[in-house]
Amino acid sequence: MNETNQSYLATEEVGRLMGKYAVPCIISLLVGALYNIVDQIFIANASYLGSYGNAANTVVFPLTVIALAIAVMIGDGCCAFVSLSLGRKKTEDAGLSIGNSILLTVMISIILCAVYLSFDEQIIAMFGGTVNEETFLHSKEYFFWISLGIPFYMFGQAMNPVIRADASPKFAMISTLSGAVTNIILDPIFIFIFKWGMAGAAIATIAGQIITAVLAVWYLFHTKMIQLSKEHFRLTRGIIRRTLVLGICSFLSQISLVASMAAINNMIRKYGAMDEIFDQEQYAQIPMAVVGIVMKFFQIVISIVVGMAAGCIPIVGFNIGAGLNGRVKKLFTKLLTAEGCVGAVSMIIVEFFPLRLISIFGAANESSYYTAFAIKSFRIYLCMIIFACINKAAFIFLQAMGKAMASTMLSMVREIIFGVGFALLLPVFFGLDGVLYSMPVSDILTAVISLTIIVMTYKHQ
Repeated sequence: MNETNQSYLATEEVGRLMGKYAVPCIISLLVGALYNIVDQIFIANASYLGSYGNAANTVVFPLTVIALAIAVMIGDGCCAFVSLSLGRKKTEDAGLSIGNSILLTVMISIILCAVYLSFDEQIIAMFGGTVNEETFLHSKEYFFWISLGIPFYMFGQAMNPVIRADASPKFAMISTLSGAVTNIILDPIFIFIFKWGMAGAAIATIAGQIITAVLAVWYLFHTKMIQLSKEHFRLTRGIIRRTLVLGICSFLSQISLVASMAAINNMIRKYGAMDEIFDQEQYAQIPMAVVGIVMKFFQIVISIVVGMAAGCIPIVGFNIGAGLNGRVKKLFTKLLTAEGCVGAVSMIIVEFFPLRLISIFGAANESSYYTAFAIKSFRIYLCMIIFACINKAAFIFLQAMGKAMASTMLSMVREIIFGVGFALLLPVFFGLDGVLYSMPVSDILTAVISLTIIVMTYKHQ
């Protein structure tokens, strides 16, 4: 099989192709998720940071997701466009998409970095960082350094799917893995030995992001399918528009998550202050720290789920471009089955082993209130995680098929209408617990819509 010719995407057994492309993508996304998760684990286990540092990490996390949302919009859109173009044998369009994507990523990342550095205090306050003074100070310190690394982070994340589209899923995985390993090595050194606190965690993260970005730059000079030239690096309105349209679902799925997290963080701050335990200054940061931990476990699961679906984008795009709709339907069936299995295993873990999960994030150093709220949070917030997995698969697969509108609308309904709506509404009736109920209610209702769209998709393939 010639790796520089993608014709095998139209002939090789779809299950084998799914494994070949999905596994490296899963690992890449898992490793990318580990940046923030590893920071939180080491922060939580540092006695001089503890739940205050954990809460600060939770506050800043959505702000990194904003950068990720823009990066994956460009990268996933480019990946889908390149795959469709190669399936139609339009290599020039594929090269223009990559060149334009590189330029967009660099320009937007620099602008976002400047905005973050200029309005740091206002932004932190918007995401619940004023729950108490110590949490705010830790958030500000961590956010400053994370902001400096935004250009490197966005470039590495945007180029990862582009590298996969160029028939190099293993290199995409290795580049992300190299950065994460760097972060894992430096985190304990900077936090426990040098005692740099939140700054140390952030600097370790930036070092890893630089490694990933440098490897991405190297690869762009050694591409397989498309040889980039100066002509590809001219902004072309039509190419940009098509690329961004194909990537808009990835953007909305991430940015709407930010809106949901902002709503959740602010509801936690508001209704935590009304709780007889968490209205006390020394415990005020616990709900935000705990929900942040629950979200990190959810992020791990979703990285696997999204990795499976996103790994299929080049396969789907090529086969759609080649008119092989039967293979696309078969791949969709295998994907939904696999996503359901991941969701079922995850649900068993959160319902039966929440204490094990909590212990990873320094629960031994915290009060009994922390542990009790954490157990309840895992069991309620993620009780319908199997539906969340199926929903994500449907969003991304529709995007890969070129059905950007259906994918976008489905994602918007889940994250904005349900995610934000129920996060704001349910606490009015159930207090702090209402924040936890918002997740399963949103996933159940979205699953009903997703299954309807899935049935319609099967009928038209």
